[in-house]
Amino acid sequence: MRINSNSLLSGAALLLSVASAACLSLDPGDDESTDVERKAAGGSAGAVPLGKAGGFVILAKSGISTVPTSDVVGNIGVSPISATAITGFSLTADSTNVFSTSTQVTGKVYAADYAVPSPANMTTAVSDMETAYTDAAGRAAGVTELGAGNIGGMTLKKGVYKWGTGLLIPQDLTLNGSSRDIFIFQIAQGLTVTSGTQIHLTGGALPKNVFWQVAGAVDLGTTAHIEGVILSKTAVALHTGASIEGRLLAQTAVTLDGSMVIEPE
Repeated sequence: MRINSNSLLSGAALLLSVASAACLSLDPGDDESTDVERKAAGGSAGAVPLGKAGGFVILAKSGISTVPTSDVVGNIGVSPISATAITGFSLTADSTNVFSTSTQVTGKVYAADYAVPSPANMTTAVSDMETAYTDAAGRAAGVTELGAGNIGGMTLKKGVYKWGTGLLIPQDLTLNGSSRDIFIFQIAQGLTVTSGTQIHLTGGALPKNVFWQVAGAVDLGTTAHIEGVILSKTAVALHTGASIEGRLLAQTAVTLDGSMVIEPE
């Protein structure tokens, strides 16, 4: 058999062309957003177990207050402080004294000084809240110091993000992912969402899978909206008309002002 040298050369050229194209298609390039997504996804981003704290839409150790009228969907509770630290809700005690109710709460209100089994249940819930905070803070981060502490206007994918400073969100933020994707934000100081700013979930992402672990205070400005579970080492303040679909789990106090707090599905 005679082999045409020109055919061999043409075949070799074709193989080189295909190989080059394959190499180019695998090149990660220099697109910053793609790099951030890849690093974030490399973090330890399983869901944070909430334990008994997951039975509350608001849980605090030193008090929950509201400037009426707020709209809260889910149970709220305080411990170790007594029910006197729940103010502005005009509570009505149940006949069992295990819980109370309020026209501003679609759910039940619990406190450490209510009848058995509330004291033990509240102690467990607060302990689980603290454990969840520690868990979230200890996850391996994929991305650090994104935006130098300002992530307004960004669209972020699943993963673990960490800041050694406070975090500011002055413009709308979008979290894009599926119903299984987990987002964890580790913040060494405070979290500030400025007035009117909205956090949006797209692509099927769920608020129950978004965790804000905040060492400092959390401040939601007037009419601001956030999605997710807030695990705060200190206090959480929602200003007039601010809202959340998620949970407010604070190791000091939570304050509302004509606010809406909706338990995540």
